Amino acid sequence: MKTYQIVGIGNAIVDVLSTADDSFLDLMGIEKGIMQLVERERGELLYGSMKDRRQAPGGSVANTVAGMGALGLSSAFIGRVHDDALGRFYAQALAGQGTDFVNPPVAGGELPTSRSMIFVSPDGERSMNTYLGISSELGPDDVSDDVAGSAQFLFLEGYLYDKDKGKHAFERAAKLTQSGGGKAGIALSDPFCVDRHRDSFRRLVKDLDYVIGNEHEWSSLYQTDLDAALAQASQDAGLVVCTRSGDEVILIRGDERVVVPVNRVVPVDATGAGDQFAAGFIYGLATGKGLEVAGRMGCIAAAEVIGHFGARPEADVKALFRAAGLI
Repeated sequence: MKTYQIVGIGNAIVDVLSTADDSFLDLMGIEKGIMQLVERERGELLYGSMKDRRQAPGGSVANTVAGMGALGLSSAFIGRVHDDALGRFYAQALAGQGTDFVNPPVAGGELPTSRSMIFVSPDGERSMNTYLGISSELGPDDVSDDVAGSAQFLFLEGYLYDKDKGKHAFERAAKLTQSGGGKAGIALSDPFCVDRHRDSFRRLVKDLDYVIGNEHEWSSLYQTDLDAALAQASQDAGLVVCTRSGDEVILIRGDERVVVPVNRVVPVDATGAGDQFAAGFIYGLATGKGLEVAGRMGCIAAAEVIGHFGARPEADVKALFRAAGLI
């Protein structure tokens, strides 16, 4: 049995990126700056409208885990892809970047591999249109006792709560990790996801070891302003992380409250900023750093990824940590 420092569980999605201006988004009926779920027919229409497409293995938590794998942590991802061209590409690309894709592609009459059509505006905003495909069928049978039970850190994707099977997979993985002595945490994913599952997420926050969300997600979770939301969250969760779109990051653990400044960067593509913040931050925790250093690591990783197209780092992020005196 292999012990992993980080295991992620979430939607295994091939990201397909293209540039688009606001007039194109309006023409295609695409809501700017958010993630929308689309049906297969709509997904094929949007895919066909994309110019100069770029393709990469994606999915929010998969991006985070790949970022930590690139930093040198032993990493694995629990997801579901079809045994088609995109699915084989996904599994091979993830493994090639240093992260074990532990579930083989599924053959037979299953849905096709999931994909997200991401339109990047000149201001760096990304508008995501996601066809979930086979990843929406991820269930508890896809969660290996050995993989989840041996994880030092488990990172979960809130989007999994959109399907009952995903919810059960999610909860099984968290219990296995915590029973094995590891720490389980969640990304709240987006305010609309929080709206859909508010009661479940409020209960879940109390059972997990760390929770990462942005200011809008925390306010949505508790249906109040940010200060009041974080005050309540600090009573519910073991560790609260709040990012704020270029403003200071707030970290709360018990009586400890840390505010980490952010160096503003003009984004080329905001895709993956939150994912790579989580990668840097959890890397800090996994290597024994305090909250402030872990928070700074998260900010550095996020700044790197928004400086180029794509949701995964291109620079040596560990070298950036060294240059900042963090390791």
